Amino acid sequence: MQRVRRGDLTGLPVLIELYQLRALRTAYLITWERAQAEDLVQAAFVQLPQRLQTYDLRRPFEPWFLRLVANDALQLLRRSQRWLSLDDPLPGSDTDLTFADLLPDPGLSPDAHQEAGELRASVQQALAALPAPQRAAIVLRYYADMSEEDMAGLLNTPPGTIKWRLHAARQHLKRLLQPLWEARHAGRKEAQS
Repeated sequence: MQRVRRGDLTGLPVLIELYQLRALRTAYLITWERAQAEDLVQAAFVQLPQRLQTYDLRRPFEPWFLRLVANDALQLLRRSQRWLSLDDPLPGSDTDLTFADLLPDPGLSPDAHQEAGELRASVQQALAALPAPQRAAIVLRYYADMSEEDMAGLLNTPPGTIKWRLHAARQHLKRLLQPLWEARHAGRKEAQS
């Protein structure tokens, strides 16, 4: 980071290797467009030498960088004013394939793997149904592991609004995922009988 900050770009490939995947996932979970997410992350790395001038070297790099990516994704959504509906197919893919599907757990049985894939798809569809500000709040809080205070600073939004967005998003997700939870719970009771 110090080399890149000084203008020596030989350190940039190391940063890309370490943080590209999480940055790409963060951008994708906010935009739901793979091509847009890839473009955002590429632009974030291209702009990194200039942006590092505002980075405090005493703080962890990853949360700072993921905030930049998330902010860029939110700005893109604001410009495009694109809203997703629960009825829309998962954007950016001709199939139900997701980034998580590309990283299967070799320890799972085929049935457990299929169930996990169905669960992931249901959660992603529920996330896609959230309004962009609520979706961004969930991604920043639970995926990027940001505090509500950091989120308020990043989004230039009062802390109370962040709390409301998180609360509203959790309630919305609960309503959307309740049928799935009930079906899984009923299936486990049958298996135990």
